[in-house]
Amino acid sequence: MIDEVSYGVGEGPAANVSVSLHSGTIAAVRARVGMRGFSAYADAAVQRQIERDNLAELTAAPDAEHGTLAEGGVGNAA
Repeated sequence: MIDEVSYGVGEGPAANVSVSLHSGTIAAVRARVGMRGFSAYADAAVQRQIERDNLAELTAAPDAEHGTLAEGGVGNAA
């Protein structure tokens, strides 16, 4: 049995995957980075999205527990 190694975001060896993108998106990426920079550009974009998703989860946790400021939650003397 082979032990599976767990890698963090942006770590580990590169692997090939297949994704579908709109033709206009592909053209825009190629215009920015050329043919050889596509994978690095896409990888960086996915990493940024994961960071944003993680941040959104962290910032939503207090709202879920205490309510938003607009609802009279944390720090609001309603």
